[in-house]
Amino acid sequence: MCAYGPDIDRCDCTSIHKEVVDAVKKDMIDDDILLDVSDIFKVFSDSTRIKILCALMRAEMCVCDISVLLGMTKSSVSHQLRILKQSNLVKYRKDGRVIYYSIADDHVKTIFNEGLEHATEK
Repeated sequence: MCAYGPDIDRCDCTSIHKEVVDAVKKDMIDDDILLDVSDIFKVFSDSTRIKILCALMRAEMCVCDISVLLGMTKSSVSHQLRILKQSNLVKYRKDGRVIYYSIADDHVKTIFNEGLEHATEK
């Protein structure tokens, strides 16, 4: 039986629940996949990239439009979009000389919306 000390985050148990550990270990996801998931969340950890994603959730936009919207330089926006593209969170299409950016797929929308819902829940 586990007895928690004054610090609730610390367990002073001496017994290990082998059946629980074995069951979870059997179902653990491959480390390489978990590393990829971690990398995705690192990209989401930057507030500028979150602002860009928020804008792109509402409309397809070019770098110039995003830079005006966010009050940033085109160079800064381009740098952040490059990171978002490399992580497959945004995609782009060319129309003549203009490149338009948008959310890559519904998974990105789901992750964003779930994070937003969690952040605003009471």
